[in-house]
Amino acid sequence: MRKKTFQAMREAAKVGPYDDMPMLPEDLQLQVHLSRNDRPQPFHQIFAKDTLLFLLSGNARLEMKDSPVARFVMKPGDCVYVPAGVPHRIVPDEESVMLRYKPQPAGLEAVSWYCPDCGTELYRRTWNADAVVSQTMFHDVSQEFAAQTARRKCSGCGAMHPPPDLTGFRWPEAAQELGHSAEAATP
Repeated sequence: MRKKTFQAMREAAKVGPYDDMPMLPEDLQLQVHLSRNDRPQPFHQIFAKDTLLFLLSGNARLEMKDSPVARFVMKPGDCVYVPAGVPHRIVPDEESVMLRYKPQPAGLEAVSWYCPDCGTELYRRTWNADAVVSQTMFHDVSQEFAAQTARRKCSGCGAMHPPPDLTGFRWPEAAQELGHSAEAATP
């Protein structure tokens, strides 16, 4: 998929929810990642560096933790700055196409889950995105979180987070398309 120019809506038909497929050549200092999202993101993402989200189509909400802004409603054409270290997730109101701008090298990335009742962080996993394919980590860490009930139980209020429904996510295929094995074990 990587090329110097691309037609975003045409390429969006080839990607799935939260695939975060890099679109530009690897040697550029800024990388554009494309996703076509039709369901709430199953986790919050956290980046060591600032990112920008640009909504091309559909309507969505950006939910943030540990930020002065808890929620941002997005409509086509909106560009939202997400500061480094802010946990955030996308909740589309309808199918949406989104671009994420990330500096290269990407550095540390993480995913986390929060208690649905009190908002306490339940589990976080961090990796170096320059050494490990993030799509592989999305898959592996989500399966880990789903399988281990102790990680899903809130230490604050005792509520149990439901296991994330991973149906329809194609992270192993996305990792394979990027030329990496989905079995490239987590660090």
